[in-house]
Amino acid sequence: MARKNYTLLTEFILLGLADTREQQVFLFCFFSVIYTVTIVGNVGMILLIRVDSRLHTPMHFLLANLSFVDVWYSSTITPKMLVDLLSEKKSISFAGCFLQMYFFIALATTECILFGLMAHDRYVAICNPLLYSLIMSRTVCLKMAAGAFTAGLLNSVVNTSCVSSLPFCSSNIIHHFFCDSPPLFKLSCSDTRLHESILSTFAGVNMVGALLVILTSYCYILFSIFRMHAGEGRLKAFSTCASHLTAIMLFYSTSIYAYLRPSSSYSLTQGKVASCSTQWSFPC
Repeated sequence: MARKNYTLLTEFILLGLADTREQQVFLFCFFSVIYTVTIVGNVGMILLIRVDSRLHTPMHFLLANLSFVDVWYSSTITPKMLVDLLSEKKSISFAGCFLQMYFFIALATTECILFGLMAHDRYVAICNPLLYSLIMSRTVCLKMAAGAFTAGLLNSVVNTSCVSSLPFCSSNIIHHFFCDSPPLFKLSCSDTRLHESILSTFAGVNMVGALLVILTSYCYILFSIFRMHAGEGRLKAFSTCASHLTAIMLFYSTSIYAYLRPSSSYSLTQGKVASCSTQWSFPC
């Protein structure tokens, strides 16, 4: 019977972020501005790096890829969320829900790996400057970027397949503003512990793996900076890493809170806030 109800399900209802009309209008205006700034800023970054030959460096190549991912990462969720804020019926088709989830997970995973690659780039630039052009050659950068996108797509296949295979037979109301795995687990009428363990394992491997690369790289960077005798050199080294470290802290703090906590402690309201913070935590 559960399987029958699952196959008959054709849509989900997204409750969104606000209950009153005043809140919905305010959030629509607020997120419209942020979304516009995000798109314009990131597209502008890509074009600037493209047209300025002085920016054709490994660091800016990875930054352009990060901006490209940010554009699509935000566009996967925000347009639908903005439409729902002004709509009476906030529905999304079954296929559309899991398509949204697929691209969200794929782009988030790619973003996570790109942060690790950028930390590695800073490590090579500061700790091995004489070998920088050899280690971070154009071919190597292309392979690293391609690997990040491939890993994101493959990881998303596993995660989305795992959630979409669950039977949903009790309710189709998602207490969220987009299709995400934790609130969908709450809707399933089957035992989801195995599926949650699989998703947590994949999320942990990706996040912790990239985080280890980041922490290791920055440990070596800090040691190198403290060994510098010139204060100007230290300041320049710190300035090249500050914005990257800020984005990493925002990304990992919200992502770990949203996706690596035990399901028993998961709060739908807190999950909305964490997911929203993760989506808008990336500087242009």
